[in-house]
Amino acid sequence: MVTETLYRAHPDFSEGRLAKLRAAVVNARALADVARQIGLGQHIKLGRGEETTGGRDKASILSDTVEAVIGAIHLSGGITEAAKVVHRLFDPVMEAAASMGAGLDWKTSLQELSADLGLGVPEYLIEDDGPDHMKTFVARVRVGEQVLGNGTGRSKKEAEQGAAETAYREIKAAQPAADQPEQLDQAPADA
Repeated sequence: MVTETLYRAHPDFSEGRLAKLRAAVVNARALADVARQIGLGQHIKLGRGEETTGGRDKASILSDTVEAVIGAIHLSGGITEAAKVVHRLFDPVMEAAASMGAGLDWKTSLQELSADLGLGVPEYLIEDDGPDHMKTFVARVRVGEQVLGNGTGRSKKEAEQGAAETAYREIKAAQPAADQPEQLDQAPADA
């Protein structure tokens, strides 16, 4: 459904761009964000262990639950009803993804911006804290000789995305409008 919707909405996009858009919409992070927006976590029955370790907000559980709900709607109401739900929940996500710059996530966007401006390749420094079942990761991203962003998260990827977002915005804010690469004028959403 998502692929067809993206193709119909953007027939001029290349196959590669459409594939990136689909990946930005149909991934654990985007699905979990949709679940959070509709408050799905509070309706999930969890075991005691998951309950005590923050399972209601864990991206993997939320994304799996969104997929299960859509599957259940498909089985009980058919493809038409499932499509209605998918469009209601994901059309805004698809629109946001289509309006992004060349990169469809903060790390990609930062890397492309850094390359366009000749700043070098971003380097991520990761630290973690806490027990294995409740780790918090802190990422710092260095571009050239400067640490330009910090981020925290329940996974390394989430922390790196947060650090990349901060660095991306920092670099963009420091650039005169004429120096900013055209394809990155719009910053990516958290997909």
